[in-house]
Amino acid sequence: MSMLTPPGMGGKYRVTGTAYPRMSRPRRRRKLVFTLLGSVLALALLGYGALQLIDVFRGDGGKHSAAAQDCPTNAPSAAPAAAANPGPAASAAPAVVLPQPGQITVNVYNATPRAGLAKAVGDELKKRGFTIGHVGNAPADFDKKVPGPGILLGSPRTDKAAYSVLGTQLTGVTQQTDTREGADIDLILGDAFKELNKKEDADKALAVLANPAPAPSAKKC
Repeated sequence: MSMLTPPGMGGKYRVTGTAYPRMSRPRRRRKLVFTLLGSVLALALLGYGALQLIDVFRGDGGKHSAAAQDCPTNAPSAAPAAAANPGPAASAAPAVVLPQPGQITVNVYNATPRAGLAKAVGDELKKRGFTIGHVGNAPADFDKKVPGPGILLGSPRTDKAAYSVLGTQLTGVTQQTDTREGADIDLILGDAFKELNKKEDADKALAVLANPAPAPSAKKC
C-alpha cells in the first residue's frame, strides 16, 4: 500500500493525481447544520409562546379578574339565606299610603248636553265610597268646552295622590288647578265621556297604585 493511500482504505483507492476520495466530514457538517436550525426553531417557538402567555396575563387575564370581582363565582352566595328568611322589603317595593275614597270630596259637573249625567256619575262614585259635594251643570268657562272624557280641577296644594285615586275611576281625564283654598276636586265631564271604569278595573288600578312593582334588580352574573 502506498504511503499516499489514506488510512483505512485497505488499499482499495490510490491517490494518483490531484483527485482525492470524498471523506465522511461533509455529512457531519450537514447534521450539525440541521441540529443548529432545529435549535433556533425551537427557541423561536418558545419565545413566541412566552409572548402569548404575557399577553394573556396582561390583557384577557386582567379582564377576567375584573369580571370575577364584579360577579364572583366562588364567593358564598347570600341567596340561600335570603330565601330562608324572606323579608317584605326584599321581595317588593314598600306599599304607598293612599287617601281612602271617603277622604276625597268630589264635585261632579256636567259640561255636555246630556241631561242628568252629573247626578248619575255622582251616585255611582258615592257607591264606590267617595264623598260627593256639589252636583250640577259645569261653570260657563267649561260648559260645552271639554272635548275629552273629563277634567280634574283642584287646588295646587291638593294631595297629588287624591288625583290618582279619583283618576282610576275614569280613563283619559286631565288635571288642572285653580285658586281655590279647599282640598275638594271638581270632576267636569266632557263630550267624550261614556261611563266610569268598571268597579273591578278601578279596584285593580287602585291596588297597583298602593303596591307598585319592585325596582329592577342589579346586574345579574
